Amino acid sequence: MDPSSTSSSASQTWVYEVFPSFSGEDVRVAFLSHFLKELDKKLIIAFKDNEIKRSRSLDPELKQAIKDSRIAVVVFSKNYASSSCCLNELLEIMKCKEEFGQMVIPVFYGLDPSHVRKQTGDFGNIFEKTCHNKTEDEKIQWRGALTNVANILGYHSVTWGNEAKMIEEIVNDILEKLLLTSSKDSDDYVGINDHIANMSVLLQLESEEVRMVGVWGSSGIGKTTITRILFNRLSPYFQGSIYIDKAFVSKSKKLYSRATLADTNMKLHLQGKFLSKILGKKDIKVGHLGVVREKLKYHKVLIVIDDLDDLMVLQVLAGQTQWFGSGSRIIVVTNDNHLLMAHEINCIYKVSLPSQTDALEMFCQYAFKQDSPPDGLMKFASEVVQLAGSLPLGLSVLGSSFRGRKKEDCLNMLPRFRRSLDGKIEETLRVGYDGLCKEDQAIFRHIACLFNGVKVNGIKELLASSELDIDVGLKNLVDKSLIQVREDTVEMHRLLEKMGKEIVRKQSNEPGEREFLFDSEDISNVLEDNIGTKKVLGISLRMSGIDELHVHKNGFKGMPNLRFLTIKNTWEKKGKLQLPKSFDYLPPRLKLLCWDEYPMRHMPTKSRFGNLVYLILRNSMLEKLWEGVMSLSCLKKMDLSHCGRLKEIPDLSMATNLEKLFLGGCLSLVELPSSIQNLNELTVLDMQLCRKLETLPTGINLKALDHLDFSYCSNLSTFPQISTNISVLLLEGTTIEELPSNLRVGNLVVLRMQNIKES
Repeated sequence: MDPSSTSSSASQTWVYEVFPSFSGEDVRVAFLSHFLKELDKKLIIAFKDNEIKRSRSLDPELKQAIKDSRIAVVVFSKNYASSSCCLNELLEIMKCKEEFGQMVIPVFYGLDPSHVRKQTGDFGNIFEKTCHNKTEDEKIQWRGALTNVANILGYHSVTWGNEAKMIEEIVNDILEKLLLTSSKDSDDYVGINDHIANMSVLLQLESEEVRMVGVWGSSGIGKTTITRILFNRLSPYFQGSIYIDKAFVSKSKKLYSRATLADTNMKLHLQGKFLSKILGKKDIKVGHLGVVREKLKYHKVLIVIDDLDDLMVLQVLAGQTQWFGSGSRIIVVTNDNHLLMAHEINCIYKVSLPSQTDALEMFCQYAFKQDSPPDGLMKFASEVVQLAGSLPLGLSVLGSSFRGRKKEDCLNMLPRFRRSLDGKIEETLRVGYDGLCKEDQAIFRHIACLFNGVKVNGIKELLASSELDIDVGLKNLVDKSLIQVREDTVEMHRLLEKMGKEIVRKQSNEPGEREFLFDSEDISNVLEDNIGTKKVLGISLRMSGIDELHVHKNGFKGMPNLRFLTIKNTWEKKGKLQLPKSFDYLPPRLKLLCWDEYPMRHMPTKSRFGNLVYLILRNSMLEKLWEGVMSLSCLKKMDLSHCGRLKEIPDLSMATNLEKLFLGGCLSLVELPSSIQNLNELTVLDMQLCRKLETLPTGINLKALDHLDFSYCSNLSTFPQISTNISVLLLEGTTIEELPSNLRVGNLVVLRMQNIKES
């Protein structure tokens, strides 16, 4: 194909969708009549030559019709080559294929494709007669065209037992090709044909049944763009079509300002507007709610209901498939999967984010009117795509803001977009959040500010004692495309996360009056100046965002309701956090305490941790946690990994719900307390690289213990009867040579004892 053919095809205006090329009355009466009827049935526009008498030369009207057709269907019968007109048609078809990207479908009607390809058999004999007295150049061109077309994958009637089935399959093939053909409204939308192809599978346009299909995805992901393009492509194939957007419903609401969508007059008004538009008649009056079925039950219609947020709209305008004529299609577009399920729409296309490659191309088209970044702007473009989280709305808004700007201006604008959302993006994303009940809004804010990327079970455990219904709330957030759950992990799009943080930031001009703190500067101010209040529920500090932080000795005393405290460091940049020697308080309601490199030798003496669910103090300076026995009945996980100075573990007799204990890399730890015999819920005990560990408590049997890791505890020589149900046992690098006799070896899935040293 000529390199310019793709662009030529995109700019070509097609008058016809199908041009049938054939020869002979036998084909016209048999195959062609049924073929054209099936095309009409599918509302596919075909060129019909009933009024044209085919001569031995190619009529100018036929020539123009070929050029004006999107697809040429060449019906090869035995007598096709008897007509020089047909052979010249074929030359014109192949020319249009090269120049305009015209699609060609060959049908071999009652003859073998090889006879056409090689001009042999009866077909070849007839062809030779037609070539009599023709120039050598004509013969060569005809032969080349016949060979080229016969090499295209087509339909061979001999392989079909039922001609009607073959014709139906050909027409379905044509319909699919037409749907996948680029149109002017989608030339610049990257990946649209993939979306259309996926939708075509669900729509099953060849089927005569009435189908309702849902399109579901988060705000700004491109649902409306996709369905608008799909609607424009499909509507010519239906007797009536309508695209219903939110404005369609809101206009009716203004007329009935005191009514709701449950009001009968409102419903009748909506149905009247709906019928007027789909039937092309003004001011249709609806006297009862059965009129839609009466008017449309014999019409093949296409209905798109976009941005659905009220089930009543769907029930009023498309209550049942029986309301519409055979072959009708209803497409419902929404952020809320629950609305689709409530209307028993089970065929749902979930719109996903574009790939990184497609997202970059999208941004470049919006920003630079080309498919890739200009020289020197690849790093810039890639960061913008990352800031937008590949969300098409973000790519569009950010890309448009950079259009026509110089390179240095683009680079100078970037810090602003790193800090906050563009207003247009926030306005669109905010719709889904505003539609939530207050309880689900609170769960959304918790995830956006603290728990994005956290396991579902972890979120449930941390919010268990709150007044929030986590199971229902998470389901609602998933249904409304505000989060997704992958491999049991909650994921929120980065722009939605940023929006959630903006909502919290706007709670007050004073950081200490907000429910969550996540900005490094705000947290520094609150902790250094002791200006936190009881409104603060959570703090998430990344130390890479600060150089040095001096916490006030009473820094946490003003925040008695603090439940979640996370302080994390990174390898790239480590900020310094200084606690005063007199620091002795952490809030008693803490459920999560995750503090990398905790700087003190022990925990605050006046603190109580009875509400803690997770205690995570990796790489800390701790030598011991606290004196005596602490009430730890809520504790599920304790992680003291790589606390190299830690010499002893406190009495854990009251941590009766502890499930996971991580002590790997505690190089100074000599023994475990005998109180671990009370940890009947413990499933994981990780003590790898505890090189001073010499003995373990005896006479205990932790029945829930499943995963035990003593790797490279080089001084450990005996292995007590600690559990009979272990499935993962790691003893490499120890001096243990013998397993306890009561260990159920049949339960073991993983056993490692390589590099055992002599004691």
